[in-house]
Amino acid sequence: MTGILDELRALRAQDLPTHGGRTLAYVYDSGLAGLDELAAAAHALASSANGLDPTAFPSLLRMENDLVAAAARLLGGGVGAATSGGTESCLLAVLAAREGRPEVANPNMVLPSTAHAAFQKAAHLFRVRAKTVPVDAKTFRADPEAMAAAIDDDTVLVVASAPSYAHGVIDPITEIAAAAAARGVRMHVDACIGGWVLPYLRRLGRPVPEFGFAVEGVTSISVDLHKYAYCPKGVSVLLHADAESRRGHYFSSARWPGYTMLNTTLQSTRSGGPLAAAWAVLREIGDDGYLRLAGDTLEAVTRIREGIGEVDGLEVLGDPDSTLIAVGAASDEFDLFTVADEMKERGWYVQPQFAYESSPVNLHLTVTAANRGSEAEFLGDLRDAVAAARAAGPVTVDPGVAAFVAALDPDTLTAEQFAGLLAAAGLTGGSGLPARMAGINALLAEARPALRERLLLEFLGGLYQS
Repeated sequence: MTGILDELRALRAQDLPTHGGRTLAYVYDSGLAGLDELAAAAHALASSANGLDPTAFPSLLRMENDLVAAAARLLGGGVGAATSGGTESCLLAVLAAREGRPEVANPNMVLPSTAHAAFQKAAHLFRVRAKTVPVDAKTFRADPEAMAAAIDDDTVLVVASAPSYAHGVIDPITEIAAAAAARGVRMHVDACIGGWVLPYLRRLGRPVPEFGFAVEGVTSISVDLHKYAYCPKGVSVLLHADAESRRGHYFSSARWPGYTMLNTTLQSTRSGGPLAAAWAVLREIGDDGYLRLAGDTLEAVTRIREGIGEVDGLEVLGDPDSTLIAVGAASDEFDLFTVADEMKERGWYVQPQFAYESSPVNLHLTVTAANRGSEAEFLGDLRDAVAAARAAGPVTVDPGVAAFVAALDPDTLTAEQFAGLLAAAGLTGGSGLPARMAGINALLAEARPALRERLLLEFLGGLYQS
């Protein structure tokens, strides 16, 4: 048994660090001693329990109700369900909205172009057409008038973010919700990444606009507990204004000789482990603890944002409202993809984001409580990374390769074309990804979004070969 765990530790050593605040995407670290051990013990106690049947495992029912109630207290009420993560919460919000309007033959939903890709996934899965509305070119916030104009008789849902992932800004929730309510359309607020921290930031004096059920017209809200509630993955909560709205994503089937299947989410069998771990973490940290963690995060994000403004060649995109920062390049003297590589060599992971509409190539930073105290080190390494990128110069793509990419059709891409592109990127012979990704990211940046999707799906398929 010890040997197996040693092997697992060796495998995990290849991963990005999940503690210490050095991975500024994907993970959320409270920095609190003993919290991991508590969560792991709680997970182990309930991992074999099955959320498929709450009458067989009433402990899971109790814990889920407690988690939903905690989220409701933060966000102004509502009833809900615990899910496996933000994507499932967003999917269920769309499904419930579609099922709530069965008379609409060709339903659509109105999204700002900065809405999380989970809503595009929902559009694909549930055949609810996504009407994507460009955001303000400078602030990256949704345009309420344009959103209102996009609503029509087939619209079943309007979506806004609190905040958006890419830029950390809160959409004008009040105005958008009013437009949705005027047309009798449901309004979902994607607060997956901000729902647990923004109320505490408001208590600390940060000017956070209302985004929950206190806003008239808001009918559902998603909030992830494995983000700023610092619970292990994956637990999210989807809140609805009332039980009738929630019923649209419930499922039942008695049309077979086995047990009657009853599901509140997309899943049937659900391990009780994540629920129990989240329940334990929420009780351990408590309201005062979350306020302190929000204060640490606010201090860290403020210092990092101010420090970025002092790094020659960098700028913060938009005016972030929360704990996320998008870092852009103020000149074309260097390449941000190279900055990301240089930061990784210095022990930090910052997430490259490709250009889209008015948003240029940038680096995403998710700042957590664990970043408090290491701001100066991060900013010093960032300054050195920019200097190294400036010395290296912009990344260029061979004109012939760029022309080859421009000619590819995502709908007819062949295996031979994909192999040729891999060869052009130097990804042959099963060598895996190179240590430095700037050249590959620059190549991907040449591809329009539909082609980039197809290329990355083909690459993903190659990773999973067994």
